[in-house]
Order: sequence, then structure tokens, then C-alpha cells
Amino acid sequence: MKKILAFSIMLIAFSAGAFAQLSATATASATIVSPLSIVNAGNMNFGNVAVGAGGGTVVLAPAGGRTTTGDAALPTVIGTVTPAIFTISGTPSTSYSITLPSAAATINSGANTMTVNSFSGDITSPSTIPAGGSATLRVGATLNVSGGQATGVYTSLPGNEFTVSINYN
Repeated sequence: MKKILAFSIMLIAFSAGAFAQLSATATASATIVSPLSIVNAGNMNFGNVAVGAGGGTVVLAPAGGRTTTGDAALPTVIGTVTPAIFTISGTPSTSYSITLPSAAATINSGANTMTVNSFSGDITSPSTIPAGGSATLRVGATLNVSGGQATGVYTSLPGNEFTVSINYN
């Protein structure tokens, strides 16, 4: 009996060794990249616009050119014409995406209003931060002018500005 008991204990000891836990190790690492930033480097300005009774639109391209539709016209004295300009900074060679406004922005001259919509940018999304660490984004849009629109200087009031967003991919 003692022999059977000793043999059983040895069998259990050998089988426990055969099912012993195995392990391996791994390391952990992380790379901290510069946070993305976007800064307004210039506000959008459609310049001088004349409009007849029919109303129309002025399309401001990201490159700064303007076209009209309907009864909107571009006078010889163009005024200041510029797309919105943003400086984007981050870690070189990293990919990011751009989100342009989907809703219209309202601009005001006293009680008179016009809307700006159909925003377009000159950098396709996703984009990559260049070697220097910063890129320029130009944003154009469409100005909607009503027939007989009142004269005046129209500007976004606080809370009616438009927002451009960026995110690392």
C-alpha cells in the first residue's frame, strides 16, 4: 500500500510539472506627438457686391477668386477680397482630417442679414502635416444676397462665426 501511495504521489508531482504555467514578457511604449492646433490667420471677406431686384450669390473660391449667379454683380472697385485663412500645426508626417461647417453662418448689418454657406477648403481631407510642422488652409464659401439687399458692411456677430475643425486620424 505504501508503494502505491508513493507511486501516486510521484505521478501527481510529474504531471503537475507537465502542466506548469509558462510565461513570456513584453514591453510597453508610447510616442507623444505635438497636439494639433488651428489658428485663424485671416477672416473671410467677399469684397464689394452689387445686387439688383432678383438677388443672387457670390461664390468665393479658396484661392480668392469670385463668381456670381443671378442678379449679383462684382463692381470695378472690388474692395478687400480674401478667403478665410487658417494655420494648422502639428507633428510632421501625421495625418489629420478637416471638418468644414455644414450649417450656414449669418452676417449682419444692423437688422439686415445675409447667409454664408457651402464652405469649401483648398486642402483635401485627410491631409498630412508637412515637414515644417505647419500648413495653410484657405476656406471659401457662398454668399446669398437677397433682391434689393440693404447697403452696408455685413459682419458675423459674436456667436455667428463659422468653425473649422481638425483631428488627427
